[in-house]
Amino acid sequence: MMDDVVYMKRAIALAKLAAGHTAPNPLVGAVIVKDNEIVGEGYHHKAGTAHAEVHALDQAGDRAEGGTLYVTLEPCSHYGKTPPCALRIIESGIRRVVIGSTDPNPLVSGKGIAMLKEAGIEIVSPVCLHECSGLNEHFFTYIQTGKPFVTLKSAMSLDGKIATFTGQSQWITNESSRRDGHVLRATHDAMLIGIGTVLADDPQLNCRLSDKELGNSLLDNGILNSPIPVHQPDVIVLDSLGRTPVTSRVFDVKERAVHIFVSDGCPKERIKALENAGAIITVIETTSTRKSHKTDILIDIKKLSIDDVLTKLGDLGYTSLLVEGGSAIISSFVETMNFDKIVTYIGDTLIGGIDATPAVGGRGFESLDASPRLTFTKATVIDNNIRIEAYRQGRRGAYVHGNH
Repeated sequence: MMDDVVYMKRAIALAKLAAGHTAPNPLVGAVIVKDNEIVGEGYHHKAGTAHAEVHALDQAGDRAEGGTLYVTLEPCSHYGKTPPCALRIIESGIRRVVIGSTDPNPLVSGKGIAMLKEAGIEIVSPVCLHECSGLNEHFFTYIQTGKPFVTLKSAMSLDGKIATFTGQSQWITNESSRRDGHVLRATHDAMLIGIGTVLADDPQLNCRLSDKELGNSLLDNGILNSPIPVHQPDVIVLDSLGRTPVTSRVFDVKERAVHIFVSDGCPKERIKALENAGAIITVIETTSTRKSHKTDILIDIKKLSIDDVLTKLGDLGYTSLLVEGGSAIISSFVETMNFDKIVTYIGDTLIGGIDATPAVGGRGFESLDASPRLTFTKATVIDNNIRIEAYRQGRRGAYVHGNH
């Protein structure tokens, strides 16, 4: 029914108002309609606070009775930090519930729908499944794997270089592409770089969009026109020996955590100095990798285990991670198949040269069969740059948007 799609799209827009703020919970929006009029609506603002359905029901009051509830994600059926929404919906007298997508959380997973059906409420599901599952691809991955959804982001020339042979990289892509990259920062819980990027660029790693700019980027103004409070992602630095300077600009942004992951070989005095600067230090296991030099001498080097890094971030409640590291860091995630999505910005230039820095460094894959395959989902031209979005094929389970 066309009206169902219209109201569900409004619920999706409402959910986006909390982009970046709900981890480890999902983004959820809800709209209550009675006699073709919206009588209540709301969205989940932050973990530990009222769910979207509760906000909508509170606003609707007695007018909810006999109405239709549109909600982007299956209502919860369990007691957590808040009472189950399914019970509140039943008590309100709602006659019909239209659901965007089911919840893979084992605590819910169909139980909310079953509870509503048992109470005699008509259920229509799914509606706008593609958009509703895309809204929560981070949460779906986290809840089923215990690890964050990983997005690799890079900006490169058409021939796949991120810097010239002299190291020059600013700017390969244009301002519009860089602004779009800041939307990625605002919509991920944390962003990760390596010590090489810290020492070379001393980045601040903040989202530099205004609330209005973020709202314009994420919302369809025909449905909802609203600023979205910008979330500043926490920062993760992979730094085996604790070489991050205590004066680094990553410490300049207030009200966010800076995690530095080090190896057990990191000097104790460096750990203490970084903790005094405000960093949270975590010691991570290292793994041996072999890197080929031009002289064909194979050198055994130690790298922080990406698997352990992601497990630790999952334990800390991070549902999404944006990897903005350089060539070596990106290769660590690619070679261990520890990524879900790639967003690539291609500038309007060719750099060339075997000594220029490639977007993905490391040793690479021995064969095409061993290399990851991608499903391309979106390609757009942004002011003469190209933005490409792709997902890694072969991920376990149906936990990611576009991989059901």
